[in-house]
Amino acid sequence: MIKNMTENQITLHIIKSLKENKKKEFESILDELQPYDIARIYDDLPDKHKTRFLLFLNTDLLADLIQELNKETQLEVLNKLGIEKTGKVLDTMDNDDLATLLDDLSPEKISSLLAGMKKEESKIVQDIMNYPPETAGRLMTNRLVWIRNYYSVKEAVEKLKIFAEFAETLNYLYVVDQERKLVGVVSYRDLLISEPNEIVRNIMFERVISVPAAMDQEEAARMIERYDFLAIPVVSEENVLLGIVTVDDILDVVIQEANEDIEKLSASGKSIDFETKTFVAAYRRLPWLILLLFIGLVSGKIISSYQETLNQVVALAFFMPMISGMTGNTGTQSLAVVVRGLVSHDLDKGTLLRLVWREFGVGLIIGLTCGVLISIIAYLWQGNAILGLVVGVSLLLTLIIGTLAGTVIPLILYRLNIDPAIASGPLITTLNDIFSLVTYFGIASAFLHLII
Repeated sequence: MIKNMTENQITLHIIKSLKENKKKEFESILDELQPYDIARIYDDLPDKHKTRFLLFLNTDLLADLIQELNKETQLEVLNKLGIEKTGKVLDTMDNDDLATLLDDLSPEKISSLLAGMKKEESKIVQDIMNYPPETAGRLMTNRLVWIRNYYSVKEAVEKLKIFAEFAETLNYLYVVDQERKLVGVVSYRDLLISEPNEIVRNIMFERVISVPAAMDQEEAARMIERYDFLAIPVVSEENVLLGIVTVDDILDVVIQEANEDIEKLSASGKSIDFETKTFVAAYRRLPWLILLLFIGLVSGKIISSYQETLNQVVALAFFMPMISGMTGNTGTQSLAVVVRGLVSHDLDKGTLLRLVWREFGVGLIIGLTCGVLISIIAYLWQGNAILGLVVGVSLLLTLIIGTLAGTVIPLILYRLNIDPAIASGPLITTLNDIFSLVTYFGIASAFLHLII
């Protein structure tokens, strides 16, 4: 029905069905749409049609819709549904998404929303919310299919059919013992090719990769990436199966962590997007920039202390921005490589030494290439071979220093259990300005009598 329609045409068609009260036509349109598309259409609807749009949705579609909206719109939708319908929708939502929705709400509002839910669903959500933010426990859902290790294949398949609608994902069957401790995992392929009377413990994989509920969400994401899983079980300290973290939640984590790192690399530290107000954006950027401003004054002090050198060889001032700029650039490049690499690699002594040695080599090659090039340019421009040598050697040394600074500083922070992304680009650039100026003017002063 809507195969060749644009999004705008679909929206107009939905508005028409709402106006004419044609619920079946409305439902037939939505049957062909994904939850994300439904959420986009809802956001684009004129306010006068939104309430009727929500009334036309069944509980499952309402739950799917809410999970695709931002928090402000989620609460707006729930307020329009009424207490009874809100409770049914919250019961249907994925527990982890509901826990995220309830984050940052007042205790009174949380209690009000939980009170309308089934007791067992409400308890599960409260248990999830008891885990620290950004942990596997906070991401997990209990909507999974588990089986006992003494089940037959036939019994396992029957349970799978019963709970197929309940489960968030149907990629694995997790096997537990009588104390609900995780003891194995069974693939659907194994169930299909096994005899109906075969006992599950005879066909299950006993070596199960799982994560503790307290594990940081980044590490859980790394585990799923490392083993190419679509879901990973979450267990307690006693190895009791608590839930699973699915790959769609991990994608959200990866995007969230990447955004956080970008914010830190840009020295803003907090979220700034297209909708952030001017004053708020400035307020979030100012603290770092004010700190860097005072650090930058050190650069000015260094230049003033070599004023006599500059007065005698004015040409040195021409190359000063290039020296500091190149040093900052190479340091920022190394910083980006290290921060990105730490997400996907475990850091041991051997890896650390190889990385530092590799970056030293990179700095040396870049420094030699750029140093020789700028030496030739300086000589041809000024006709002074010593000046060219000073500028070239300075650039060589500062590029090596800048590369190592961009590598070592985030590694030190990582070792101190500080997020290495906090070693932001502006900080590395400012520090490298200081290093480059000291090196440049130090070498120039040493050879001053040969330059003039």
